[in-house]
Amino acid sequence: MRVLSLKTADGLDAVSLDEAPTPAPAAGEVRVALKAAALNHRELWIIRGQYPGMSLPATLGADGAGVIDAVGEGVDPSLVGRAVVLYPGLDWGEDPRYPAAAFGLLGMPGPGTIADAICVPTASAVAKPEHLDFEAAAALPLGALTAWRGLVTKGGLKAGEKLLVTGIGGGVATFALTLGVAMGAEVFVTSGSQETLDKAKALGAKGGFNYKDEATRKALPKATGGIDVVFDGAPAGGYPSYGRALNMGARVVIYGSTGGMSFPVNAPELFLKNVQVIGTNVGNLAEFEAMVAFVAEHRIQPVIDRRFDLADAKAALAYLEDGHGFGKVVIGVGA
Repeated sequence: MRVLSLKTADGLDAVSLDEAPTPAPAAGEVRVALKAAALNHRELWIIRGQYPGMSLPATLGADGAGVIDAVGEGVDPSLVGRAVVLYPGLDWGEDPRYPAAAFGLLGMPGPGTIADAICVPTASAVAKPEHLDFEAAAALPLGALTAWRGLVTKGGLKAGEKLLVTGIGGGVATFALTLGVAMGAEVFVTSGSQETLDKAKALGAKGGFNYKDEATRKALPKATGGIDVVFDGAPAGGYPSYGRALNMGARVVIYGSTGGMSFPVNAPELFLKNVQVIGTNVGNLAEFEAMVAFVAEHRIQPVIDRRFDLADAKAALAYLEDGHGFGKVVIGVGA
């Protein structure tokens, strides 16, 4: 079978499409004939050697969808033929609040999804929402799960509350927008591009702010009437622009560190308003199942920026690195 491999962390030149033996599912596992995969910026960090706990060689990719074509010992054979989307995590552990030390993801240290087939624990192969084709389903896992956990588990977002999603355009932020709108929140976004802000408004954002504009800091509180939940992947640059806009009891959910590892906060803004600053990453299997069910119920359609074939997967990585626009980059694997 074909696999997108990385043998050394020497950048894009070290990525190659190789042949590998088709895996056989172990006891408790299913094999999925992949129909589509999707990229995350995580793959770029891995190929540069910038990801914690590097383990090479590896098959890249954490997002995937396909059809179960074989089962291991102890697994119901009637699952063969089921269309599924894959939970991207492995070994979360017993505590739903945070992952165990052994937690990892598909695409290193686990097997990768940018391949013709993959074996995963049976529970990780979740029924694909019927309204989504395989490429749209493959766009879901890591980005939508991260957004879901951040908004629901950590942020406690409720209908009617005001949500601010910073840096709209990337996969996780775009899912936060579409999920937030479906939850009944009033969603506001930030971006450095007016074109991107306009696209976000077309997806249901109530308003958008250019973070490059120094006037945003004063305009945001007045225009929104105050923010209840912030979903922020770049707090080093973002927090100063929205700190004044936080409502009493606001929750600031941090899921990334783009643009810097630290950021200053105004202590009185936190304690006088009883603001919570909360970290989050990925999510557990129960959260993934809840997210997929919500997507199916509300018929949410992931935003896809561009599609590539598996033969052009290396070009897809180059596009993600240099020309990525709005939404997810997906890779078609099988017919």
